[in-house]
Amino acid sequence: MGKKQYERPIINKQYSGFMNKFGNATVSQPKTEIENIPVKDLVAQYGSPLFVMSERVMRENQRNVARIFRTRYPKVQFAWSYKTNYMNAVCSVFHQEGSWAEVVSEFEYDRARRLGVQGEHIIFNGPDKSTEGLERAIREKAKIHIDHYDELYELIEITERLGLTAQVAIRVNYDVGVYPKWDRFGFNYENGEAREALKRIVVNKKLKLVGLHSHIGTYMMSPEPYRIAMTKMVALANWLKSQHHVHLEYLDAGGGLPSHNTLKGQYLQAEEALPALDQYADAITGPLFELESYGDSMPTLILESGRALIDNAGFLISTISALKRLSDGKRAYIIDAGINLLFTSFWYKHKLVPAQATGVIKENASVFGPLCMNIDCIHEDISLPAMKKGEHVVLFNVGAYTMTQWMQFITLRPSVVMIMEKGGVEVIRKGESLDYVMQLEQTPDSLKKFSLV
Repeated sequence: MGKKQYERPIINKQYSGFMNKFGNATVSQPKTEIENIPVKDLVAQYGSPLFVMSERVMRENQRNVARIFRTRYPKVQFAWSYKTNYMNAVCSVFHQEGSWAEVVSEFEYDRARRLGVQGEHIIFNGPDKSTEGLERAIREKAKIHIDHYDELYELIEITERLGLTAQVAIRVNYDVGVYPKWDRFGFNYENGEAREALKRIVVNKKLKLVGLHSHIGTYMMSPEPYRIAMTKMVALANWLKSQHHVHLEYLDAGGGLPSHNTLKGQYLQAEEALPALDQYADAITGPLFELESYGDSMPTLILESGRALIDNAGFLISTISALKRLSDGKRAYIIDAGINLLFTSFWYKHKLVPAQATGVIKENASVFGPLCMNIDCIHEDISLPAMKKGEHVVLFNVGAYTMTQWMQFITLRPSVVMIMEKGGVEVIRKGESLDYVMQLEQTPDSLKKFSLV
């Protein structure tokens, strides 16, 4: 029998009654396996820290959300949001499930094309499209979502010069009761700007108006703003139909659906506080049945969800580098994954649990990353059992916006692996090396030699 781990005696304040109606868990359930593969085996083979993606969870999420929307509206098309996670393997999973590509830069556009996505299946969003990018999108018949008048005027000039027709939509922003307003993108609905832009498009023979686009915000915690936005979008579509005889091919409701990550400052866990996806689907699809004069050729509903489809498919394994006590006596853990890898920890309270069996007594602690920066704090205050140097922890719901926002700072970025639906583990991005990081640098000859004394 091995020596038992020392656990510092502490006094816990006792409360009469319940802290909340959901009770308060007293035991941290360790996460010893991911998709039936032991965490310690993953670390032994691929190192720590390590991002782990689940192919099975991604596919199940996509199929579940598709079922929810398609049982409410007959024509639904998903477009995978590349900015959420543009790992090639990840994008390919969603493309295999039938999703188009939704991109917001030429970098993302190029990635989608290199993966084999045809231009006609790319939605090109974003406020910063170059002349060259627009020309390519026009030639490849991508769906260009116009963000502002300068882009509209440039498209008119390009199409006239090339003698080609562009497939276009406009992004429309609305007052949906969410503040601050997301009015820096697109044309405003309330002040008439959107209608004026549409008038200029419908009279131009080189611009084919195929849709309307909306994206009201991110991590929307209520379905009601979607209902308001879609009601106004339908009114705009009906105006186009009655006044300009334009039959739209699609209405794009954008993304912004929340995942089960809990926001900082949120009292309840996300699973307890957020409405069901069915409620969002009702809010988005309900107004579509007020479309007039479309008959059997109703426009397609496009959805650009990212976070809700992938957050819970991602895990981050990290190793405890050290334990210490802060000046006030509070326990602190230092792990080998910092905010350079988990930028989302600035606004999410990512769930973190031990990856091995522990004691049952918990103590409030802080969890810091390895960076020499005071802001490198993964958790300011989290209740954890006693753990020791060399043991592992698992962070949950890290599939969205981590691998697109991470940065090479102080430490190298680690490997990313995917646990395949049919079994086995595949590396989908190799861990960085010093040679990789320095390969683009060039040192002038005059700076290549020095002598230190």
